[in-house]
Amino acid sequence: MASTRVEKVTISLPKNSLALADRLAETWSTTRSGVVARLLEQAEEARVHALMREGYIEMASENRRDAEEALHLTREVMLRNDP
Repeated sequence: MASTRVEKVTISLPKNSLALADRLAETWSTTRSGVVARLLEQAEEARVHALMREGYIEMASENRRDAEEALHLTREVMLRNDP
């Protein structure tokens, strides 16, 4: 876990979610708290990756528009200077 400070909280879960948490805790060799912390960290990582993916897609679109404009301008100069 990234943070060293721990806060004690109480949460309520449906029985099937608690059973899943217990299975994950056993599989991951951790506690229920460790499961919750890990899943929250994974959710945040997924959120950040989604934002990055959106940003990269937008940047790719902008870069393509810039490249097409540069190609158009270069073509005009090349044709104008063609003997």
